[in-house]
Amino acid sequence: MRGLTRQTDEVLDMLHEAGYKAYIVGGCVRDMLMGKEPEDYDITTSARPEEIKKVFSGKKTIDTGIAHGTVTVVIDGQAFEITTFRVEAGYSDGRRPDSVSFTGNLKEDAARRDFTMNSIAFNREEGIIDYFGGAADIKAGVIRCVGDPKARFREDGLRIIRAVRFSSVIGFDIEEETRNAALECRASLKNISEERIREELIKFLCGKNVRRQLTANIDILGEVIPELLPMRGFDQKNDHHIYDVLEHTAAVVEAVEAQPRLRLAALFHDIGKPRRFSEDEEGTGHFFGHARTGAEMAEEIMSRLKFDSRSKSDVVTLVRSHSLRIEVSPGAVKRAMNRLTPEIFFDLLKLQRADNAALNPHLSQRAKHYDKLKAMADDIIRDDQCFSLKNLKVNGRDLLRLGVPRGPAIGRILEILLEQVIDGDIPNEKRALLERSRLICEANADFI
Repeated sequence: MRGLTRQTDEVLDMLHEAGYKAYIVGGCVRDMLMGKEPEDYDITTSARPEEIKKVFSGKKTIDTGIAHGTVTVVIDGQAFEITTFRVEAGYSDGRRPDSVSFTGNLKEDAARRDFTMNSIAFNREEGIIDYFGGAADIKAGVIRCVGDPKARFREDGLRIIRAVRFSSVIGFDIEEETRNAALECRASLKNISEERIREELIKFLCGKNVRRQLTANIDILGEVIPELLPMRGFDQKNDHHIYDVLEHTAAVVEAVEAQPRLRLAALFHDIGKPRRFSEDEEGTGHFFGHARTGAEMAEEIMSRLKFDSRSKSDVVTLVRSHSLRIEVSPGAVKRAMNRLTPEIFFDLLKLQRADNAALNPHLSQRAKHYDKLKAMADDIIRDDQCFSLKNLKVNGRDLLRLGVPRGPAIGRILEILLEQVIDGDIPNEKRALLERSRLICEANADFI
């Protein structure tokens, strides 16, 4: 099998030469069978932890999880987690085994793994070793638990959200018995830390098959984000919409760039609609204030999942602003860039473009509008045009030297100057700005 690095071969060879069995296993074998380059290589071996350390005594080793049989070995800068064949027993917390014991049997080790596609082992001497039909499942594009799926999910609830994540990232469907077991056991997701749920959610949202899997797995996702569930089947009763709220959301998530901030904003951008629905006398649906409500809900959800404050602030801003109509004019674009920051402004255009693409194509054709806004913003950045106080050629120290007393008047004068520069009433030049500041002070004695 192609794809093994020189360092991987060296690790396997050193274990074999010392008299132990050794294989690459798990995701790296799955990726190689799918024709992908693995990101890393996990190795399983008959050697016990102390024997692993002895084999690699001339290399850097780290006791990553020595009690569970895992030693990390670093060779030429590449790290390998090497784990002794093991069996696990008792999962009283629904997350981690109560006990781990070592075994000399590769099949017993494979039997403890989550999905068949992750249970395949390989080395050059013996080739593919596949006890549970993982290669066939990869070929068929299905995610299937090893053994009894209910037992696997009751052992570790994280496997449920991992199945959903894999369905999006690698584009496989969850096999029916496995899906039914996941649905039956989904309450065990409450045993999983918010941080792990958050990381799996991000990977899921950035997957290539997210649109179909978001709608297909909404009951499982709704176990950790119940606010998503009211979107399913919610008829928008508006000619601009050809999907219910959930289907529209899934289309927007897929249409926007696969970057966590944007995908999260797409997921939450219409989450407030069910709470803000109203219907006029003609039977047309409206969602006045849904962006503000959605931003509040997004902030609550992201706080619950322990997102960092920067990510939370950015996503909430995008959700709150996603319905913002920006006029194609230099002043309007500069004000939006000032209010949002250029980075968020450009992301907002991406989100709005994706949102527009998921509407009725016969009624909502604003792609050219977003093209014009982006082109105008690109010109503003390229030409270093002034759109924020930090671009202004005067600052508070200049106004103090001019005689403006320290206090809120300085900020007010700077804001007036910025507005006049944005409107083109005055050039962004220090001499002109200082002269205008004098005039402002003379005309507004009470102001300062």
